[in-house]
Amino acid sequence: MIEYEKFEKVLQSGWFILGNRVKQFETEFANYTGAKYCLGVASGLDALELAIQALDLEKGSEIIVPSNTYIATILAVLNNGHTPVFAEPDEYTYNISPESIKKQITGKTKAVLVVHLYGKACQMDEILNICKEHKLFLLEDCAQSHGAMFKGQQTGTFGDIAAFSFYPTKNLGALGDSGAVTTNNLAFYERIQKLRNYGSSVKYYNEFIGTNSRLDEVQAAFLSIKLKSLDQITAHKRKLATIYLENLSSAFKLPQVHPDFFDVYHIFNILHPERNKLREYLLENGIKTEIHYPVAPHKQQAMAHMNHESYPISEHIHNCTLSLPISTIHSENDVWKVVEIMNKF
Repeated sequence: MIEYEKFEKVLQSGWFILGNRVKQFETEFANYTGAKYCLGVASGLDALELAIQALDLEKGSEIIVPSNTYIATILAVLNNGHTPVFAEPDEYTYNISPESIKKQITGKTKAVLVVHLYGKACQMDEILNICKEHKLFLLEDCAQSHGAMFKGQQTGTFGDIAAFSFYPTKNLGALGDSGAVTTNNLAFYERIQKLRNYGSSVKYYNEFIGTNSRLDEVQAAFLSIKLKSLDQITAHKRKLATIYLENLSSAFKLPQVHPDFFDVYHIFNILHPERNKLREYLLENGIKTEIHYPVAPHKQQAMAHMNHESYPISEHIHNCTLSLPISTIHSENDVWKVVEIMNKF
C-alpha cells in the first residue's frame, strides 16, 4: 500500500526531524486552511505556548480565555507567565461570548485567546471587531476545529496566530502527540520557526531562549496521507450528527445549528440535568460515552487560586455535558442504536 511505501521511504532516508516530509505537510496544511504559513510542532499545548511566546508580551499581561475549555488553553497562558482572565461562553454555542469578552477587558489586557470548542467556530466577526477596537492580539485554539468555518472562512485564519492539535482522537489525528501553528504574519512565522528549534535558525547559533518542539518526519508523513481524507472524515461525522440532531428527543439539549457555522463535530455533546445517570444507563446498554469536560478549569485543584471564582454558565455546561459516539469507526446504524436507546431514557 502507498501508505506503507511512504513510511518505508522515511525510514530509509535516515532523516527524522525537520525534513522534507515536515515541509510538505506544512505547505499542505497551510493550503488547506487558507493560512499563509504553517509550522509543525510537537503537540497542541506547545503550539499554544509558542503562539503566546511569539507575541513577546510583558510578563503578567492579561489574556482573556473562555471559562469553558480544556485546561491546555489555560496552561499555555500560565506557562508563559501571564494571567488568564475568564470570559463566560454563549449558552447556545458553548463558545466564548463576545459580550463577555468586552466585560473582562482592562488596562492590562493584551490578547484574546478564543477556543473553537467541539468543532464549532466562535463568532469571529464580533470578536475581531472587539480586538481591533481595543488593539488586542487575537489567538485561536483550533485543537478541535480542523476544517470548521465561520461564514465560509476556516478557523485558524482569523487571528494573529492559531494553534492546532493532532492528538490521535482529533478529526485530523496523528499516531501520537503533534501539533501546528498557522499565521498570516511573516514576523510571527519566522520567530516561531526559531523558537521551536532552541531559538535557532542556524545550527548551534541561538538568537532566542527557545525550546525543542518539532513535528517529526513520521508524524508529518502520516498527517499528509490523512489530510487527503479530512473532508471525507468531516462529511461522515456531519452525517452522523444529522441523525442525532433530527431524531433525539427534546429532553436533550442538542448542539445549535446555524448557517453561519460549518461544524465538524470533533465532539457531539448534549446537555442533560441527569448526565451521570444517563451515562450509566447508556453504559449498561453497551454504549460508551465521554465527558468533555467534568471539571471547569477554575475548579481544578491545580487552579486553587481560582477556585473561589464563579462562572455559572461554564459550571452548568461542565455539570451536564455528555459526548456521544461520533468517530470515523461508528456507522449510521451505530448512531441509530444510540438514538433508540437514549430516547427510552
